Amino acid sequence: MSLLVVGSVAFDDLETPFGRREHALGGSATYFSLSASRFHPVRMVAVVGEDFGPEQMRVFSGRPIDLGGLSKVKGLSFHWKGAYGYDLNEAKTLATDLNVFADFKPDLPEAYRESQYLFLGNIDPVLQLDVVRQMAKRPRWIALDTMNYWIRGARPALEAVLKEVDILLVNDAEVRELTHEHSLLKAYRKIQALGPRILVVKRGEYGMALFTPEGHFAAPAYPLENVFDPTGAGDTFAGGFLGYLAWIERTDVTALKHASLVGSVMASFTVEQFSTERLEQITQDEVRNRLALFSDMIRVEDL
Repeated sequence: MSLLVVGSVAFDDLETPFGRREHALGGSATYFSLSASRFHPVRMVAVVGEDFGPEQMRVFSGRPIDLGGLSKVKGLSFHWKGAYGYDLNEAKTLATDLNVFADFKPDLPEAYRESQYLFLGNIDPVLQLDVVRQMAKRPRWIALDTMNYWIRGARPALEAVLKEVDILLVNDAEVRELTHEHSLLKAYRKIQALGPRILVVKRGEYGMALFTPEGHFAAPAYPLENVFDPTGAGDTFAGGFLGYLAWIERTDVTALKHASLVGSVMASFTVEQFSTERLEQITQDEVRNRLALFSDMIRVEDL
């Protein structure tokens, strides 16, 4: 089985109340791949510039991440600068330099076009749809992330690609922007009408909510004593969630519930340090132990 991600690889300048980092590795495809590859091999399609060197490539080495679709072109890599206050759920964007990402047009290697699972990271929906059309045959499932910028500014293109999607992963504000509904249950019905049968709402420190035709599920975030940097937590969640589903080759409601816990646990590691620092260090035993603790924490015994 093969899991393909199309998204961004970037450099981030980060500032939170607990410290700062400059020129730190970031990007949706980066966080997704480091998380998903704990459970299933990943193929990555993204673009970087000449400033992306051996030190950054080292982060992916030794992991089941196929970089055959990572293009290196003349220019500088995508760069984002952001700051967080004590409300770590909201980032203030200080600078966005698209650089080589401005001309990014995903061209899937021939072998990637047979991938059975596809995650479309937060990029222009026109490009997301083009990726779907490049596939040799329809994947077993297609998952998508988007943001308010595309919901407001490229809605026709977004609705076109949503018709092809099975799983939509967005946050509270994005699902409400997309559906004009405050109630997530009402919003889910409208999401179904647009195409996706599964909705995952990423709620940051408040956890997540899952909506499927067979039932709904919600879980808190894994409780932590120290949170340093929430950047990439949503993409890490998506990587754990979808990597687990690809591993077990199931998308029934029980599998989706388990995948939600896996995604939450993986995101909890990311926020404990800056950038990808913690994701690079964790062991399989740490993942298993934290998942067991989390599962036990939310379990309710019969009265």
